[in-house]
Amino acid sequence: MPTLFDPIDFGAIRAPNRIVMSPLTRGRATPDGVPTAIMVDYYRQRASAGLIISEATGISREGLGWPTAPGAWTDAQTEGWKPVTEAVHKAGGRIVLQLWHMGRLVHPDFLDGELPVSSSDRKAPGGQRTPKSEGKRADYVAPRPLGLDEIPRVVGDYARAARNAMKAGFDGVEVHGANGYLIDQFLRDNTNFRDDAYGGPIANRVRFMCEVMDAVIAEAGADRTGIRLSPNGDTQGCDDSQPVALFTTAAKELAARNIAFLDLREQGPNGTFGRSDVPIVSPDIRKVFPGPLVLNGDYGPDNAKAAVEGGACDGIAFGRPYISNPDLVERVRNGWPLAPDNIKTWYSPGPEGYTDYPRYAA
Repeated sequence: MPTLFDPIDFGAIRAPNRIVMSPLTRGRATPDGVPTAIMVDYYRQRASAGLIISEATGISREGLGWPTAPGAWTDAQTEGWKPVTEAVHKAGGRIVLQLWHMGRLVHPDFLDGELPVSSSDRKAPGGQRTPKSEGKRADYVAPRPLGLDEIPRVVGDYARAARNAMKAGFDGVEVHGANGYLIDQFLRDNTNFRDDAYGGPIANRVRFMCEVMDAVIAEAGADRTGIRLSPNGDTQGCDDSQPVALFTTAAKELAARNIAFLDLREQGPNGTFGRSDVPIVSPDIRKVFPGPLVLNGDYGPDNAKAAVEGGACDGIAFGRPYISNPDLVERVRNGWPLAPDNIKTWYSPGPEGYTDYPRYAA
């Protein structure tokens, strides 16, 4: 069996190791979603990863409800990403852009008072800070279901963002189909109550994901397109009563498209970012998806190595450890200790807790 440090082909992307940098929202773009100079330094510092998956990036104004998160729907945003990809490539790295539509988790304050869209009209639990909430959390609102005549427009937004990603120099794209966002809202039966071709049976509920993937593949190529799913348990109010049946069906559809990789975020009962008592689904997915499988979910160096060497997956995506360890690959390879991160600076502006974490001094 391969090790965590053996090379792998994620489709057309040749990675020198199997340590993947997980997408991490950091909030350092402009209010208009344009990447900034500090983001160039941040990604360049982490270029030793086998593959960097960028922070979640909005495909449209409608789909982005996070202040100072980046986008990929305008020319200015596309141009802003070019220095990032150039810096990563000059440092010897590889980077793909994660394509994000938040669906019902976009508050109307981000949409000039308009309702967010989703598969159905079910309101998400909790809330978020908005440009008008004065630092407090504003409750989410009940979204409006996407009309059948609107779905092609949203699918087209994913395609446009993928096209812009390739223009910006990314090595590929990852579709965000996880964590309770729009695609997940179509997939799961406690958020999708449609009675048309996109709701009801599992075969219908995976339709939107498949149409998005086909549109993105047409722009980026199957061998440069991946997707992230979160198959086990509730995520931001999004859950399913038959996760194995649902996500193995989704995985079969993805396998038929010969995509570059499938990235799974799975929560455990003692997770530090989301918890679930629902058993992991990846062993079942592994049986039906023959392509590169990447796992994410509170992995440390030891169990990451064991997962790859034991054949559970082909790579491990590290999230929080990459915040405070830009040289994570070197630390794991050499058994050096990992530096802790500071949650207070996850989303704050400026370099503190972003680009000021030092490399290990041996």
